[in-house]
Amino acid sequence: MTKLLMSLCKVVFGEFEEKEFKKFLRLGSVLLMIIGIYWTMRPLKDSLFIQLAGGENIPWAKTVSLILMIPTVAFYTKLLDMFPKIKLLGKLPSLIYGSVILVYAAFIWAFQSEMIAPSFLTVALGYFWYFFIESFGSLIVALFWAFLAEITNVEASKKGFPLIYALAQFGGITFPYILIQLPVNVFHVKTSAVSMLLIVVMLFLINPLVKYVARKTPKEELSAQSIEEKPKETKKKKTGFMEGLKLLFTTPYLAGIFFSLAFFEILTTIFDFNFKYEAGQVYSGTALASYLATYSSVVNTVSFIFLILGINKISKRFGITISLAIVPIFFGLAILGFLTIQSLNFLFWLMVCSKAINYALNGPSLKQLYVPTSPEAKSKAQAWIETFGSRVSKEGGSGLNLLP
Repeated sequence: MTKLLMSLCKVVFGEFEEKEFKKFLRLGSVLLMIIGIYWTMRPLKDSLFIQLAGGENIPWAKTVSLILMIPTVAFYTKLLDMFPKIKLLGKLPSLIYGSVILVYAAFIWAFQSEMIAPSFLTVALGYFWYFFIESFGSLIVALFWAFLAEITNVEASKKGFPLIYALAQFGGITFPYILIQLPVNVFHVKTSAVSMLLIVVMLFLINPLVKYVARKTPKEELSAQSIEEKPKETKKKKTGFMEGLKLLFTTPYLAGIFFSLAFFEILTTIFDFNFKYEAGQVYSGTALASYLATYSSVVNTVSFIFLILGINKISKRFGITISLAIVPIFFGLAILGFLTIQSLNFLFWLMVCSKAINYALNGPSLKQLYVPTSPEAKSKAQAWIETFGSRVSKEGGSGLNLLP
């Protein structure tokens, strides 16, 4: 079976050694769970916020997320100094996110059952929920890629990262349907609390899956032994909260990664707000969650098709520079359509294509740029870029959304 899969993947992703292929499959299964959960939480993030605080306040929610992300990144950076990344990858999703969502599900059940009346408290909990889910996408996904960049050399990343992205799309395709659309459309559940409980179950499964990956992967494969990296220091150097930001501002290479990410985030934030706001005018409650879950599944389906068609080969044949240059060209056309076509269906497909281009081409290309960097850049600078830096970029887009 492994050899058959290798021969099939060779056509799209390149030739793997068997041990290397199994390693990427195991790691891909972890990201499949993370991405599947995240893309299930995203529809709930938006639909519940719109219900609790109003769709017109989404730009303000992104501002609150930016402010709260500062102490969150500080806490996350401290954890990186205290624990191995693979241990954090197993514990954080279940212990923090699983526990909080379990409590929040009880609140949502009471609210949607009209046992709790709308008030300042429910609005505040709407803002907290928005930030909480945003932080999962920033911290847990960034943690996975920081760990992966640490144990993968440049040559392996060119074929391994797109393979992992392709595997992750299965989670994004199936989880929103199974955990949201199935309860709402098939079993006619009237509260999102059921979907949230199912998400909690998935979160608690990540820890044993990570332990399985650690047990099955040889120890030498879980150590940073690539030739691009410097020999290990006898004593671990603690870089601290501000070191990642210092690296970002003093290293043009890392600054370039940030600006590439910022360009994408600003534009998609503008598109996303208009899409979610229009969707909130047409749908509400669990119907809105189901509609946005359909959007999540379609995004990941299109991303998977792009990967299977070999869009990742652009970076192999023409280089990372050409891959990254394609994105601005696409968004130039997207802006033209956004300014001239006004409809929910167009915004739906505009967001689908924008996200798919990012996940299938832009994302893997940017992740590869971290591989030849120092361990501090892989963890601390990447954390700043993909958490706080991402929030700053989204805040820029949100500021434009607030303009008359």
